[in-house]
Amino acid sequence: QVQLDESGGGLVQAGGSLRLSCAVSGRTFSSYVMGWFRQDPGQERELVASIGRTDGNTYYADSVKGRFTISRDNAKNTVYLQMNSLKPEDTAVYYCAFRLGVRPIVGAASVDYWGKGTLVTVSS
Repeated sequence: QVQLDESGGGLVQAGGSLRLSCAVSGRTFSSYVMGWFRQDPGQERELVASIGRTDGNTYYADSVKGRFTISRDNAKNTVYLQMNSLKPEDTAVYYCAFRLGVRPIVGAASVDYWGKGTLVTVSS
């Protein structure tokens, strides 16, 4: 089993920044892809960003390109999401996601493990 522990959510004013962290523990794997999703109440979970473990390839949703940066520290088994220039529409619960292997995360159905989520609230 894999456990994902998120931290870093909170309340911030529009234009501000937050950094989310997700630490991986439990069984270890040499190849996996990690990402961040977000979800508003009543909405589907949306892929925000993802990053490969070995190749470091990244993906960003159009809505966050140029504002969010995903990174990972393999020595610490931790992935980060730096969120700058936050907007009220970024308000959501953010979930850390883990997929075994090297294939990219393409949607919620491709995720093997989820974190519990951390709330990000951006006030106008």
